[in-house]
Amino acid sequence: MKEEINDTAETKNRTAPLTKNNVKKKAHNHNELVVYIYNVVEDEWSFITTISDKEERRKEIENCNSSAECYLFANADENEFTYISHKSISSEFKKYFQKLVGATKIDILVPKIDSHLICKDFYNDKALFNRFIKKAKKYKRVSLVSYATSPQFLDLADKMKERGINVITPEAPEVDCAWTVNFYGSKSGIRQLAQQSTALEPDFIMPEGVICVGKLDAAKIAANRFINDNGVVIKTNKGSSGNGVLIFRNGDLPKNYKECEKAIYSTLNKNDYWDRYPIIIEDLINVDVNNVNSFPNIEFKIHKSGKIEMLYYCLMLVTKEGVFYGIDMHEDVIGDRLAARIIDTGFFIAERYAAAGYRGHFDIDMITTKYNQVFVNESNTRNTGGTDVFKVALELIGRDFFSDSYVISRTKYKLTNVSRPTFSKIIKILEPVLYNKKTKEGVMVTSENIIKQGQLIYNIFGNTKKRAYQIEVEMKRLLENE
Repeated sequence: MKEEINDTAETKNRTAPLTKNNVKKKAHNHNELVVYIYNVVEDEWSFITTISDKEERRKEIENCNSSAECYLFANADENEFTYISHKSISSEFKKYFQKLVGATKIDILVPKIDSHLICKDFYNDKALFNRFIKKAKKYKRVSLVSYATSPQFLDLADKMKERGINVITPEAPEVDCAWTVNFYGSKSGIRQLAQQSTALEPDFIMPEGVICVGKLDAAKIAANRFINDNGVVIKTNKGSSGNGVLIFRNGDLPKNYKECEKAIYSTLNKNDYWDRYPIIIEDLINVDVNNVNSFPNIEFKIHKSGKIEMLYYCLMLVTKEGVFYGIDMHEDVIGDRLAARIIDTGFFIAERYAAAGYRGHFDIDMITTKYNQVFVNESNTRNTGGTDVFKVALELIGRDFFSDSYVISRTKYKLTNVSRPTFSKIIKILEPVLYNKKTKEGVMVTSENIIKQGQLIYNIFGNTKKRAYQIEVEMKRLLENE
């Protein structure tokens, strides 16, 4: 059921993130059990199943699951909680997390069977689910939170209710509004909203584009746009980790129309997802991918009451192929004028989402050009690549972290010089630069599973931007000299 937007002054605060509010670690409430389920693969399952190459599909699933430990940090403000994961999390990493954020008790549950639909796997694991239900019945209610609101997540909430558990879902829309997750989280959904909003919010603009169905038409339209504009972007309606996005720049395709069309069609023919979803064809916005100022991002949370809370803005790092690999977070990463524009556009979109019944976290990816143009690129209606970073920064640095600490977060730094890397080995190597609670500076390792793959996911906190990057340089020196 839709709720009216809360038009209070707090909701309409469009000048600064609401991290300035008093924020403290939640005292453990013996009347409420907090449960977080990391259902990232489930969220992207309809897309992942259309990746034609089985090995690529397997890699994508592994890539998604490798961040399971990172989202422990999305619960950094909780003293006690239950965490449901595809992957087991070692006692060593668990202790590291607890010591870092001060959590007292964490139960990590991993279903025996992994069909990649973790909510379903959880309630189908009879022994595990029964044990959980027995524990849950000791509490007056269960607060069930997830990475994303999937149909399987809503089914899990129902299964718990059937067993007599009083379940609340504070970061999920009601069942009759659950359509908002896939609609606004799709490339076509946010584009339709932009087209509807031109008169109301002139700054809410997206790259010129069209939505079509079918590879043949898509190839024809894209070839025409490439020939005329020396570039084109082709997207599936849903995607994952850069899959489902094709960026063709000048020189990437033949200049002859027929040859160009054939080359694009051949590329689209390699994966089934181009058949399943609508295809979006956009103008290529020429930006310097090496300039972090090109990709601002803003995240919001819409509470169950409909109150809109801006959490933070940041700058994203994106590869030439359009793959996200990190963020810089601080109030000064974006100039005041651009920040005001991004915040204003963000609140406008948040208000539309809230009015439609969406609840929970979402972000908006944007693109800026050297001519100060700002385009909305897409929206992710779920936890994001910055949600866990925001939560742990708030916990470790405090309510004023957005001004007091410059935060760097990076994914998949290759550990090329470390032989047989393990979590304990990396921690030992990085000991001189690890996060220090007294100075509130240093490196935080956020995944053990990814280390086993020879890579590192990390956050760095510095009292200034210069200091944060100095710590990163020292971290890399330690790893490279190993």
